[in-house]
Amino acid sequence: MKNNDYVYVDWETLFSFVTDVFVASGVPAHDAEICTDVLLESDKRGIESHGVNRFKPIYIDRIRDGIQKPVTEFEILRETATTAVIDGHDGMGQVIGTRAMEMAIDKAKKYGMGMTAVRNSTHYGIAGYYATMATEAGLIGITGTNARPSIAPTFGVENMLGTNPITFGLPTDEDFPFVLDCATSITQRGKIEYEERVGKKTPAGQVIDHDGGTLTDPTYILKALVDGTAALAPLGGAGEELGGYKGYGYATVVEILCAALQQGNFMKSLLGFEDGKKVPYHLGHFFMAIDPEAFMGLEEFRKTAGDILRTLRASQKAPGQDRIWTAGEKEYEIWLERKDRGVPVNEAVQKEFVELRDRFGLTKYKFSFE
Repeated sequence: MKNNDYVYVDWETLFSFVTDVFVASGVPAHDAEICTDVLLESDKRGIESHGVNRFKPIYIDRIRDGIQKPVTEFEILRETATTAVIDGHDGMGQVIGTRAMEMAIDKAKKYGMGMTAVRNSTHYGIAGYYATMATEAGLIGITGTNARPSIAPTFGVENMLGTNPITFGLPTDEDFPFVLDCATSITQRGKIEYEERVGKKTPAGQVIDHDGGTLTDPTYILKALVDGTAALAPLGGAGEELGGYKGYGYATVVEILCAALQQGNFMKSLLGFEDGKKVPYHLGHFFMAIDPEAFMGLEEFRKTAGDILRTLRASQKAPGQDRIWTAGEKEYEIWLERKDRGVPVNEAVQKEFVELRDRFGLTKYKFSFE
């Protein structure tokens, strides 16, 4: 079914196609299914910036370019009862992230808390996926990742820090968990890439140049972020007037936790270029799991968390507004709308699907948009 430039593709077909392309690119079948699951979870939540829009350029192209390994070597460098340090050896970030969070969950189930730190990883997709792994196990989940430099520090114009999300997942007694998954910048590269694909301008104030002026052309912005002549503003914006130092501070916290615990790379060493050539990004992540049973009990936690969220949503609304949301609610409702309808795929991604199908000889796929 078409909607302007979008075509809705059913979940079963898309899961099978994406998995087959990963396998054709050298990813083992089980790992390919993990990668696909993480990727499509973003589309299920309506977060197009990290879903199939990034399938080819962020994963398949990087495998082809030799800066990401399709076969993941998951090496535990150091481990205690509650912690572990892992080297991902530039394998598939989704596989590394899933196994690292599984370790944190297992440790939390035994000892109340668990934390793992990863170095030499790659883009692990939507951070909320891993936080939700914890909530599905009845735990609190926290994760963060660094990324190639994008954010300028307060009073600066040079892109130094990654978009560096810090993500929380909290179990509740509602039909969906509380999941706060957002970058520490106002916007992120994935959203700007999406804006370029669909022909939208980037809102003013989100990206600055070396003169401190604002940029709105997404095509120019993406090139300028690579050559270092543009930077994303941290949450709160450039300067201190609207609290931009808070976003800058949180981005720095994530950078430290993604590098210092595991002695990994950080900031300019994550550029992905060396002497003008593409190289692996060597990203760092951390994963935490906390068991509410170690405190006052899971059901008590779920009930109180749910009461807090319901109280917030029932509070007085601003003039002209008919609803207050809490984190995870919109994503849940988008899933209810999309679960039968499928994934909206824009025209640019449609062309990429056809290219990938033809490149790998996956002739069994006949797309409705052709």
